[in-house]
Amino acid sequence: MQNPSTVVDKLYRPLHDLRVSVTDRCNFRCVYCMPKSVFNKDYKFLNRDEILSWDHIVDVVKAAAPLGVRKVRLTGGEPLIRNDLEELIDRIVSVDGITDISMTTNAALLTRKRAESLNQAGLKRINVSLDAMDDKTFRAMNDMNVDVSSVLTGIDNAVAAGIENVKVNMVVKKGLNDHSILPMAQHFHGTNQTLRFIEFMDVGNSNAWDLTDVVTSQQIADAINQELPIEPVEANYRGEVAKRWRYVDGGGEIGIISSVSDPFCGDCSRARLSATGSIYTCLFASEGHDLRSVLEKNDAQLLENHLKRIWQVREDRYSETRTQVVTLRPKVEMSFIGG
Repeated sequence: MQNPSTVVDKLYRPLHDLRVSVTDRCNFRCVYCMPKSVFNKDYKFLNRDEILSWDHIVDVVKAAAPLGVRKVRLTGGEPLIRNDLEELIDRIVSVDGITDISMTTNAALLTRKRAESLNQAGLKRINVSLDAMDDKTFRAMNDMNVDVSSVLTGIDNAVAAGIENVKVNMVVKKGLNDHSILPMAQHFHGTNQTLRFIEFMDVGNSNAWDLTDVVTSQQIADAINQELPIEPVEANYRGEVAKRWRYVDGGGEIGIISSVSDPFCGDCSRARLSATGSIYTCLFASEGHDLRSVLEKNDAQLLENHLKRIWQVREDRYSETRTQVVTLRPKVEMSFIGG
């Protein structure tokens, strides 16, 4: 393969990661993502014919790889709702230049059989969403009466099937599940699963975000350090989302994602492809760039050039400027483009 183009945006950030939403539907109604007040029985989800086909998704991946994309993450909604996900994984794995494919899931639907078929297709890494260790709090977070055991079983199934690189993501909201920070750390301490804490972010328009609900990365680290001493670790690479910490006693690592208190926009190398075929260059974007009209021309070079132009004019840095925004602007829902 040819060396990737040195495509960078206006802030000299490279394009390295592509996150692909395969559905806008989910079996959870998490309060920070898809609250029932909005995503109820009257909410109109996308029809199947409105969702990008596997062929078109693979076309986008093939166009993005020569520009520098090496990592692809499948998101949703909940990607496991798609019964044919294995076909997409198998096809993406074969794209020249792609070295890593992963998935973000709540794992409640991850049976042993499904985990094995996903692994056989080429999935080696998953990020699992789990926001508490006690059922009362977790039910309040997912709002679908799902117990913690369902997610833990999904994690066990993934590991047993050979998906050994499992990270667990906990979104922390003050007054709702911040009391679970230490129990989560204690549960995953000494395991091979890296626990990552995520500050409650103002994604979308429906999660009633307020700055006073944010538990900062430093507060999270302090809470853990009091019982399980930790120390900082150097990042694995530029643009790594989570700041790494390791347990002093050798019990593994945790990560903390501080998009609010300590933004990392300056190293952001991620683009997001929505289920309908739009590219978003920021998690907090108001609008995306529709690719369908280009995809329908079935011209690989045209698509690659189009993606390159989109990235080259990018200058998003919302997390660094959120406090300077005077007028409220609508943002795309996280459930539409993934995390």
